[in-house]
Amino acid sequence: MFGRLLRGHRRRQGWTQEDLAAKTGLSVRAVGKLEAGRVAVPRPQTVNLLAAALGLTGADRDEFLASATPSDERPPAAGVPAQLPPDVSGFAGREAQLARLDAVLGGAASIAVLSGTPGVGKTALAIHWAHRAAGRFPDGQLYVNLRGFDPGGRLTPPAEAVRGFLDALGVPPDAAPASLDSQVGLYRSKVAGRRMLIVLDNARDADQVRPLLPGTPSAVVVVTSRDRLTGLVAGVGAEPVMLDPLSTVESRDLLASRLGPDQVDGDPESVQRIVAACARLPLALTIAAARVRQSGFALRDVAAELDEAGHRLDALDTADRTSQVRAVFSWSYASLSPPAARLFRLLGLHPGPAVSAPAAASLAGHPPSGIRPPLLELIQANLLAEQAPGRYVRHDLLGVYAAELCRAEDGEEERAAAVRRMVDHYTHSAYHADRVVYPLRDPIPIPLDPPAPGTVPERPAGEERALAWFDTEHAALLAIQRRAAEDGFDVAVLQLAWALRTFHVYRGHRAGMATVWRAAIPVAKRIGRLEMAGEAHRCVGLAATYADDYPSADEQYQQALRLFAEAGDDNGQGYTHQSLALLSERRGDPRSALHHAGRAVDRFQASGHDRARAKALNAVGWYHAMLGEHEQALVHCEQSLELLERFTDAYGQAHTWDSLGYIHHRAGHPDRAVECYRRAVELFDELGNHGDGAPTLVRLGDSYAAAGDREAAEGVWRQALAIFTALDHPEAATVAAKLSVR
Repeated sequence: MFGRLLRGHRRRQGWTQEDLAAKTGLSVRAVGKLEAGRVAVPRPQTVNLLAAALGLTGADRDEFLASATPSDERPPAAGVPAQLPPDVSGFAGREAQLARLDAVLGGAASIAVLSGTPGVGKTALAIHWAHRAAGRFPDGQLYVNLRGFDPGGRLTPPAEAVRGFLDALGVPPDAAPASLDSQVGLYRSKVAGRRMLIVLDNARDADQVRPLLPGTPSAVVVVTSRDRLTGLVAGVGAEPVMLDPLSTVESRDLLASRLGPDQVDGDPESVQRIVAACARLPLALTIAAARVRQSGFALRDVAAELDEAGHRLDALDTADRTSQVRAVFSWSYASLSPPAARLFRLLGLHPGPAVSAPAAASLAGHPPSGIRPPLLELIQANLLAEQAPGRYVRHDLLGVYAAELCRAEDGEEERAAAVRRMVDHYTHSAYHADRVVYPLRDPIPIPLDPPAPGTVPERPAGEERALAWFDTEHAALLAIQRRAAEDGFDVAVLQLAWALRTFHVYRGHRAGMATVWRAAIPVAKRIGRLEMAGEAHRCVGLAATYADDYPSADEQYQQALRLFAEAGDDNGQGYTHQSLALLSERRGDPRSALHHAGRAVDRFQASGHDRARAKALNAVGWYHAMLGEHEQALVHCEQSLELLERFTDAYGQAHTWDSLGYIHHRAGHPDRAVECYRRAVELFDELGNHGDGAPTLVRLGDSYAAAGDREAAEGVWRQALAIFTALDHPEAATVAAKLSVR
């Protein structure tokens, strides 16, 4: 196909093969071979050279370049990441920059840095080129918005970006290393040798980018930033691609792509005035075109409006102020119906990064059935984008503009009511989802009041959907908790932290757990809820424990014990001693762990919390077993099991049967161990908890092997290996080694 297109374009120019060879510097023989299809995969530099010589632009150029890509490379393979945002509609110009990016594919540099003033179209260029080149990256595309110049000041930390990439590459949260350095190492190992495209959008500086560089020449990285990122250019040889404002011709082409060539050709003087007033910036030009389309006004009328507000747009050349495009934004806003305009303003109260349709309905106080029309109107006006079905995002500057409008046009009482509904929406939704995931959890210390009128909380059904809801809304929940703290919704700050804990433990979100509970500490102390302050310190300690920061964890646990004792909270002290037992176990001190587990039993006994006491008894038995004290271990675990069966706590029973299997195996009774482990496995299967069940399968295999049944051992080890492999868990290698030994 490439050869046929090449020959067709050459003939349309009226050129011979000799003419084309002379214009490109290629040999006549090379041109002939390309046209005859005797070159399987033309070099990217050659393809770009031919496209430039033939004067190809727009769709013709895209088709020409795509035809040079082997067809088996174009569709993404199943299971590979494909994170690119949608391509830019009506993209125009930037041929020189596109050619430089094309050259990165075949050149020595594998990193390109797109830099330029705000609104110049860095992201648009990066995304458009990425879609055009996606076929050359069969192993997938990764994308992250680093929010380097976020108006709200929220940077995406490298740790959060790397965690997102590991998620996309199939690494479960609980299998990721604790430290950033280790996570970066795992990310680079996953990408090594793979032909991938990585887009790092809106970087603040080189330090934010360096941990995200893959370190393999097979992957191409495109970085966008307002900063020139000289450190990357000098340090790793990145290819700098500087974007200036569009040329006058390119600006006109952009307007023509949005409005149609006939309308643009019909009034060249007004087009020239619009281009000049918009400072040839794609952002302003795109919004100006939307103004023409939505209003139906003549070009000269829009040009006159721009002339009146032109002094505001002059600053777009160099300044970095959120007020630069207010006048242009106002045209789209002025075209909205009253319900859509109100929703747009109220969305300025949402801290982002994305909002669901139900959350938007609660924010506006609308029934869910009535929120779709104003949302669609905002999308049509380019004031909102549908990121995924039912989830909406907006440009950062639009968020600032919406917030300013809300302050100017909506009264203080209306704004406060909207924020109340928004906070209630997320608090009640998270509480419900947490109860679905962990229905046996102790009641929340501060019960929720009914949500404010007009609030429509989400109620995901089933554990899988509830966890998926948390996955989707996690960033928004963290932002909402910050907003609640800023606006004085103290109780909601504590309730949100509480509602997120199960999810944070299940998914291994150590940083998220630490963040929400650190925010809860001063609030709980300020309102005199010492038991919540103690729980906050305990959960911060848990996050530190999971991150292997043992001194910090111990310090937090000691503060928690002090606060729980002051509050007279026996249960809180019991849970803290359980956490201290875990800390001691991870430190390799089972005797200290046994001590704290025993203290937990005493505290739960004092409070009459028998279900918690049952789990603490199981822990006591486990630590006795670790110390070789098998008789004491059996006594405590059997007591635990009796209590847990009374409470029909299948999860606790599964762990206790696992402990009993461990005790019998360590005591030299493999047949009895097999019986206990099999019961644990059955319970984990009934619960659908394969992650916790896999280690039990490994131990069951060990007991089968000790009993002399190698065939049964290999059968359950294979089951465990399949689970660990699916989770990308490091224990997969250990189990594989067991299977390889004969």
